[in-house]
Amino acid sequence: QGMSSWLRSEGHLDAGPIYVRENGRLHVVSPAAGGAPAARPFRLFPRGFSVELCMNGEDDGARSPRTDHFIFTYTKEGNLRYSAKSLFSLVLGYISDNVDRVDSLIGFPEQIAEKLFSAAEARQKFTEPVAGLRALQKFTEAYGNLVLCSLCLRNRYLLISEKLEEIKSFRELTCLDLSCCKLGDEHELLEHLTKEALSSVKRLLLKDNSLSDAGLRRMTAPVRVLKKGLENLLILDLSCNPNITDVGIGYLLSFKKLNCLDISGAGLKDVNAVIKRLQMHIGLVHSKVPLKEFDHSSCRTEGWAEQTVLQWEQAIMEAMKPQEQLRSRTAALHFYGKTHRIEDVVKCKLVETETKASGHLQFYKKENQNCPLPLKREVADSHELKNNKKRALAEQERERTSKQKHLCLTVEDWDLLNTY
Repeated sequence: QGMSSWLRSEGHLDAGPIYVRENGRLHVVSPAAGGAPAARPFRLFPRGFSVELCMNGEDDGARSPRTDHFIFTYTKEGNLRYSAKSLFSLVLGYISDNVDRVDSLIGFPEQIAEKLFSAAEARQKFTEPVAGLRALQKFTEAYGNLVLCSLCLRNRYLLISEKLEEIKSFRELTCLDLSCCKLGDEHELLEHLTKEALSSVKRLLLKDNSLSDAGLRRMTAPVRVLKKGLENLLILDLSCNPNITDVGIGYLLSFKKLNCLDISGAGLKDVNAVIKRLQMHIGLVHSKVPLKEFDHSSCRTEGWAEQTVLQWEQAIMEAMKPQEQLRSRTAALHFYGKTHRIEDVVKCKLVETETKASGHLQFYKKENQNCPLPLKREVADSHELKNNKKRALAEQERERTSKQKHLCLTVEDWDLLNTY
């Protein structure tokens, strides 16, 4: 009645046909019929109708049509129903598409930032060559270890070479696994380990990386002199690096907080002297059994960017696949046994260097243990006297060694320190 009275009213503007939806059907109300709704059904979308929405018409030449502003579903009656997305979803999608152009994310709530990172990750924004690096830096600068707290790059030397700048953008990592990557002493990533951005690393795995004494000298120079760099390091794996000798082990004595050390497979000349030296200076004891800290089972990539690292690796593997034209030819050659399979050449075999010469060399720091039984007074007094003498000698030795440390710096050490 209200509709008919409005239609009969004089002076109203002609708004065109009016549609009314009842029980899944759409009817048109015609003013010429005296206000009575027509019973003629009207289908808004004919059968076989395809939907194509062109949003932001002013940018049609620069970007493809957007169709993600609406959600299309079908009802039980078979009718097409569409509804607009929430304003938050639309804004989130727009910012994620242009996150590399954002000035800064510092101050934004972590919950919103995580959703924004996931939206950009779903659009594979971080896989883009230039814009991906800028976008990733916006998050790492603002949220640090929330983006990534642990990074496992074991046997992923191709990923390191392709995404080196992206890997260097991660900050406040606590665990970094670079095992079996053959980096060498001159690699840029090893130099980056001494920067302030990675001073939070507590677990560093450098197994089978072709390191030598020169690489350890560079890696420990900030800690030895400036008291910066890897000063919080607790676990260090240097196994399967045969070019590390007794001289290189001396550089590790600056890691006072070190709790576990693995130098199995190193090129040591006097193993017993090294064992005594480590126990005397930093309190590391030789372990008779393998330590669980070096089994690599608990090391994995953790953080918001966990799927991003997988996207990088998948993109590299896709680029390494042979072209379609060459597959038939290579398959025929494989059948006749004339060539080796590419997969066998690409995969890096984990080199396990024989450690028979140096033996099993893993060290750990014992916890302070209380004396289980009461001692006699005379024995206790004698132990106290011996301990006092040992403390006095130890203090003298520390002063002597500290003076020697300042005097034994070479010209190469000072040149290296001037680079920081």
